[in-house]
Amino acid sequence: MSLTANRKDHPLSMRLPDADLALIDRAAGLRGRSRTDFVREAAVRAAEDVLMDASLVRMSAEGFAAFMAVLSEPAVPVTPMVEVLRRPAPWERDSGQG
Repeated sequence: MSLTANRKDHPLSMRLPDADLALIDRAAGLRGRSRTDFVREAAVRAAEDVLMDASLVRMSAEGFAAFMAVLSEPAVPVTPMVEVLRRPAPWERDSGQG
């Protein structure tokens, strides 16, 4: 009796020019990832972006009116964000060396 595990993964094969493969390998190495992990993550992220861009948001006329009303209101400062944005950037700070 053979005990083989049912894999849930599906292989994906593609042909790439040497230059593309070198670029992918270099980027994967910089991220500390395998080529497979790097390409899978990039492909899934790109697919999610496409699907999010193609998603249609449906709402009632009343819901849309309420949404537009909120967008039309004056902006309200978010205190923690204002504080962060008022801080000097790290490269603008005095490093104490001079």
